[in-house]
Amino acid sequence: MSRIAYVNGQYVRHADAAVHVEDRGYQFADGVYEVCEVWQNKIVDMPRHLDRLDRSLNELRIDWPMTRSAVEFVLREVTRRNRVRDGLVYVQVTRGVSRRDHFFPPEDVAPSIVVTARSTSPKAAEAQAEKGISVVTYPENRWPRVDIKTIALLPNVLAKQNAKENGGKEAWYLDADGNVTEGGSTNAWIVTKDGVLVTRPAESGILRGITRAVVLDLVQKEGLTFEERPFSLDEAREAREAFVTAASTLVMPVTRLDGKTIGNGHPGSVATRLRELFHTATDLRAV
Repeated sequence: MSRIAYVNGQYVRHADAAVHVEDRGYQFADGVYEVCEVWQNKIVDMPRHLDRLDRSLNELRIDWPMTRSAVEFVLREVTRRNRVRDGLVYVQVTRGVSRRDHFFPPEDVAPSIVVTARSTSPKAAEAQAEKGISVVTYPENRWPRVDIKTIALLPNVLAKQNAKENGGKEAWYLDADGNVTEGGSTNAWIVTKDGVLVTRPAESGILRGITRAVVLDLVQKEGLTFEERPFSLDEAREAREAFVTAASTLVMPVTRLDGKTIGNGHPGSVATRLRELFHTATDLRAV
């Protein structure tokens, strides 16, 4: 079956999907995006993702390309047309197509929107979670507004490629003080030797992850001891366990950091429990 994409008002074959050469996303990375998990024919936490999309658009002064309800319909329709039972649905909005100029285009230029969806393997994801992943640290080199989910991801690409070339699955950024900020495409967490769950505050310096928010809900529900504060690389190395969170990974245990074992080298009980409970705390919207 051919995959289907939605591009500026049309459903087209994925192989034929294209945007104009002067789309500002292509020229300037002038756009934002969201990725929702699809789980058992349901889109996970779509309202929260669209709330964050709204915030990102507002921060960059980009208009919605259509009404929010229309975007919700397209997300469902693209997921349905691609027969995605378990996977990811992606939406990207840019400032639109206009002659290349650093200034904003004229007001009559409409934002561009692209939506795609693809299947993933739950079995493969669970096999990975049972084993855990390796993380490689990388100096923080991104612009300060990482709280906006923009498509300007070149620093993330370089950090994750460095991780891959050094045997890792994910990168953890380190700030000038030696503290972990977040992953290349995830939020970062540790569990201290005393059993305290720690993650960096999302006020600044990291993206306010939707999966992160769900996990925080679960942490409160489960009565876990929790601190929202920066943690250092040394703390992470000495942690009982560690994990990352994102729509594409859910709660994924980290068992190695810069080539060294974390804890006993196996996924920890906190991460495993939070992963098991994750979908009990999410908003599920049928495709």
